[in-house]
Amino acid sequence: MTEPRHFLSLGQLSKEELSELLDAADAVKAKPSSLGSKLKNKQVALIFEKPSTRTRVSFEAAVNALGGNAVVLRGDELQLGRGETLQDTARVLSRYVDALVVRTFAQDRLERLTEGASIPVINALSDFSHPCQGLADLQTIREKRGALEGVALGYLGDGNNVAHSLMFGGALAGMNVRIASPATHSPSAEVARRANLTAAQSGGSVVVTEVVAEAASGADVLYTDVWASMGQEGSSEARAEALEHYRLDEAAVELAADDVIVMHCLPAHRGEEIEAEVIDGPHSVVWDQAENRLHTQKALLAWLLG
Repeated sequence: MTEPRHFLSLGQLSKEELSELLDAADAVKAKPSSLGSKLKNKQVALIFEKPSTRTRVSFEAAVNALGGNAVVLRGDELQLGRGETLQDTARVLSRYVDALVVRTFAQDRLERLTEGASIPVINALSDFSHPCQGLADLQTIREKRGALEGVALGYLGDGNNVAHSLMFGGALAGMNVRIASPATHSPSAEVARRANLTAAQSGGSVVVTEVVAEAASGADVLYTDVWASMGQEGSSEARAEALEHYRLDEAAVELAADDVIVMHCLPAHRGEEIEAEVIDGPHSVVWDQAENRLHTQKALLAWLLG
């Protein structure tokens, strides 16, 4: 039996595969019928161990639009909470459905699912990586800037799962990715190492700095995310104190290119990680970015299952 292709990180893709996915996303955005009924008679389980708005609705809509059926489950509706292993869960679900889309906590939970699964497992968000968001981000940047190679992206804030996906995806696409975070909240050193190896081959670059100006100056894209992700609410006050100088504000926009685009993966907290005047201002492409989750997920599902 052929081994299934999983999608746990943008770092798993080749540059050619990334381009193929983005081209398909552009095509289905321009013409929703371009992928036809690629998921006809396919069943896709959507498992959410964390709450979700954009990921759940966009994936469920994508599955339905491609002719498939989405089976939506919360983590507490499965036997996982009663001690069944992730591998056994994946073995059983592989007999019922054609793919697993999973929003969870630790990345190793996804990896253990792949050990038992005979169907594709898709990372719909983990604490380590958010590759589906990264695909939509790259589609948005490419449609607004005309290309990805050589584009300078400045990310301000927590060096989290979104930052990791931007590093992996940006490096693969030949972008110049600059992450500004305090040392206490910087991205994984291993992610930075791997992304730099990829960037060296693609002609891009990845820089991690504590200085906002180094990330924002001349940037074609400015990006931020919430300071406290799901599960970190108990430390939100301490995180806000550590990250307060990394807010995406008018001063950061002034440092960037005149035609900079502003991005945020949502939900946004105006007055915290981003100023209202910035997310609601003329440089913002946040709502196009959110829409593109639908198109990239259609392309991804068709690529893995079609």
